[in-house]
Amino acid sequence: MLRSCAARLRTLGALREGARPPAGNPGRAQRLFSSEKEDHSLPNPSWSKDLRLLFDQFMKKCEDGSWTYIPSINYKSSQWNQNFKSFIHAYLPVDSKLIKEEQMSRAQLFTNSFEEGLGFEYAMFHNDVEKRTVCLFQGGPYLQGVPGFLHGGAISTMIDATVGMSAMIAVGIVMTANLNIDFKRQGHGPIPLCSVVVINSQLDKIEGRKLFISCNVRSVDEKTLHTEATALFIKLEPENV
Repeated sequence: MLRSCAARLRTLGALREGARPPAGNPGRAQRLFSSEKEDHSLPNPSWSKDLRLLFDQFMKKCEDGSWTYIPSINYKSSQWNQNFKSFIHAYLPVDSKLIKEEQMSRAQLFTNSFEEGLGFEYAMFHNDVEKRTVCLFQGGPYLQGVPGFLHGGAISTMIDATVGMSAMIAVGIVMTANLNIDFKRQGHGPIPLCSVVVINSQLDKIEGRKLFISCNVRSVDEKTLHTEATALFIKLEPENV
């Protein structure tokens, strides 16, 4: 299992520059997250054939505008980070004082904090009509739990990131209020390291400032259901504080 991971890290793959998302009419997701900064979700040499194939398939779906590719950038270099800090100052004035500018200058998005192939390799796509966000995820060797398998906290991180993206695209700045995860152990098993899974997130309903989202994690062939989850997010509106 680990030898397979190492082999993929040594294998040359498509360069990042060869997989830029196609131009088209920008949807809400594209307007929110478009940036000239470095995109961490483009193909790199550590990607397996399964991940690259799925990525290419979804990029093809983006051409007619039904799906939108969502880049992954570090918040410290984006306007999104400044907007979020403003919300935190408005909602949590005491806690916000604990945030030091020096610390923020060195901070980066958790899922982008590993070298290529060692941690979180993923790409997200959104369908606005269906209210769906899909994450194609490959967990590297630094995310190990039980020897040879992905740590439960790693897949939980990606579930939170995916359902959170669904919520942010729908209404803007949100915070997680509740996240329930059901790991399907019996008859399904944990996720092998360096394998690829598909995280499907669905916005079920919005009630006022509450957003209810469901999610499941399946193998590439969709035959294995690894995990199911439900989440509740709250839209932040500092003007009402």
